[in-house]
Amino acid sequence: MIFTPQRDQMDCGPACLCMAASTYGKKYSLQYLRDNSFITREGVSLLGIAEAAAKIGFEVLSGRLTIERLNQMPLPCILHWNQNHFVVLEKIKKNRLTRKKTYKIADPGYGLIVLNEEKFVKSWLSDENNGIALFLEPTEKFYELTPPKEERLKIKYIFNHLKPFKKQLIWLFIMLLLGSALSLVFPFLTQSLIDNGVSKKNLNLISLILLAQLGLFFGSITIEIIRNWLMLYIGTKISINIISDFLKKLLQLPIKFFDTKMTGDFTQRIQDNERIEHFLTSQSLVTFFSMITFSVFFGVLCYYDAKILIVYLFLTVMSISWSFYWLKKRKILDYFLFQQRSQNHESILEIINGVTEMKLNQFEYFKRKEWEEIQAKLFKINIRILKLNQFQLSGFEFLNQFKNILVTFLAASFVIKGQMTLGQLLSVSYIVGQMNSPINQLVSFFRSFQDAKLSLERLNEVQNHPTEEGDDNLLKINNINTQFPLGIRGVDLSFQYEGPQSSFVLKDINFVIPEGKITAIVGASGSGKTTLLKLLLKFYEPTKGRLLFESENVKNISAKSLRENCGVVMQEGFIFSDTIERNIAMGEEIIDREKMKRAVKIANIENFIETLPLGYNTKIGASGNGISGGQKQRILIARAVYKNPHYIFFDEATSALDAENEKIIHDNLQEFFKGKTVVIIAHRLSTVKNADNIIVLKNGEIVEQGSHSELVFNKSDYFNLVKNQLELGN
Repeated sequence: MIFTPQRDQMDCGPACLCMAASTYGKKYSLQYLRDNSFITREGVSLLGIAEAAAKIGFEVLSGRLTIERLNQMPLPCILHWNQNHFVVLEKIKKNRLTRKKTYKIADPGYGLIVLNEEKFVKSWLSDENNGIALFLEPTEKFYELTPPKEERLKIKYIFNHLKPFKKQLIWLFIMLLLGSALSLVFPFLTQSLIDNGVSKKNLNLISLILLAQLGLFFGSITIEIIRNWLMLYIGTKISINIISDFLKKLLQLPIKFFDTKMTGDFTQRIQDNERIEHFLTSQSLVTFFSMITFSVFFGVLCYYDAKILIVYLFLTVMSISWSFYWLKKRKILDYFLFQQRSQNHESILEIINGVTEMKLNQFEYFKRKEWEEIQAKLFKINIRILKLNQFQLSGFEFLNQFKNILVTFLAASFVIKGQMTLGQLLSVSYIVGQMNSPINQLVSFFRSFQDAKLSLERLNEVQNHPTEEGDDNLLKINNINTQFPLGIRGVDLSFQYEGPQSSFVLKDINFVIPEGKITAIVGASGSGKTTLLKLLLKFYEPTKGRLLFESENVKNISAKSLRENCGVVMQEGFIFSDTIERNIAMGEEIIDREKMKRAVKIANIENFIETLPLGYNTKIGASGNGISGGQKQRILIARAVYKNPHYIFFDEATSALDAENEKIIHDNLQEFFKGKTVVIIAHRLSTVKNADNIIVLKNGEIVEQGSHSELVFNKSDYFNLVKNQLELGN
């Protein structure tokens, strides 16, 4: 079985399935299995793993069973672990002497571990006697299927970022070449100093050589200063370009992609970009010239004595091989470090953003303890990394020092035998010392190269993910034929967030949202109202059925073009850390003052803005800190009005407003709504009663449609929803 670490916090299930498939000789990419496991922000379910397993040809059997029954079942199998994780049970062994069992576990979030029965049971059992397990039996289909090839970013992608800096790289090349040339002169000066200066007691020559060394040293310092400036310039620019490209691609991805990711995962990926930049600048170029220096000194050492060179090379190869042995283990630990750092970022952000609620509900101690537990896990991983690094570096340094001592001993013995001069001995010692630096640099290069490759694998998930606007032939919303307006229609529309076996959020609904009219959608919480709105905005595509804008299927319409023509107020609209006017005008670089004035007037926020010292230029805190919920909603309404779009979608847009403000805004919007296609999701009667058509949703199904008066007359679901507001009684 090939061990597969999870890359993100939610990847444990697909990673386990990866390992199970590898047991039978099939290597599936983590991304492919993740896509077919229907992961949500809460993680993956056993049902989702079973769906993905069935798709790749496994016969799946899951159940709740006792430890005695588990011991008799075929392995490997996937276990539900600690109530919130998945691991692979690879082997069960029985000690011949003690007759006690040990369980070999492949934990995608920790590594390979062996547990005794007591510890195993403690983590696996979900109640007193039973634990949950998923058993996988490969079928003929499993062996017939060929795992799809995963598009991977190649190392060439990294080096492409160097192309815009050819001029600076040429200068850097010259500086490094000069530095290498200067270092080459030093051993010959040292030999001449001893053999021709000290031995022959020539003080003038000694002075001249020492002055030359001083000049060369000053030249090396100057070159180093210029080189560092160039490295800083190139490194900073490359870092900006890499992160900018990452963010550009990230913002082109569909909303669905972000549903399974935590904020910490993205912040860690941005830090991954820094590792790539470090590899390109601080490692690649320096290592390249270190190897040139090494090659030159290699030739010089061969010129002095071939035997010394052979001994040096043999021990150097041994020390490098030792370092390479530990790189594979280090790779696995890097994934675990990424996960824990991601969780750490997530925890800190949650504490900062939720400080008010924490204080109100005495939640501080619990969240702080939770953070401390993350730190403890981070500490354990850092200990494992430190131990590995110590083994690697200690062995490498020992072999290096042994090599230096042995070479010095050989050179000294040659001097004693008269086969080498004292000056040559010092020169060889200097060369060996100078050759050690490129070897150290080479080992650091391979470590940095490994870091860059691992970072590239994590970026690969973003860079190779299909963009939302992947098809250039998608229709612009303005190009749809509206000669005979049909509005927006749902035909046998169904939607589910997870796999085919999950529950439907919307079930075979049929509706019409008339062109140029106001349509209200009402229903109890969880009835599917907001989900329907997200389908209308193309955040997701229907699982079954069709969603039509006029006569065109929404699948054929550009999501960007659709949203450009929509003014939207979502239930959890976001306020940016920027000025009020920029929060309203958003994408427009040059703000239209007339449109701004009209928008704030309709949203009834003009008086509030005028009371502020900086007016429209007043900066609001992130997520709307510093303003009330009602003020935040009015800014969001002003944002939607400012766009002056054809489609208006409001999801509980006035829920935080008092009755007076709601009435004023409601009256102001009636004029604005004329000629526009409007969809309003709301609970309040005052918001929906004037709608041309009201759609009543219940448990994902449309149970009623009609005008307010018709639905009240029917005395059915709509009547029950609003009777308390209407005070109609029975």
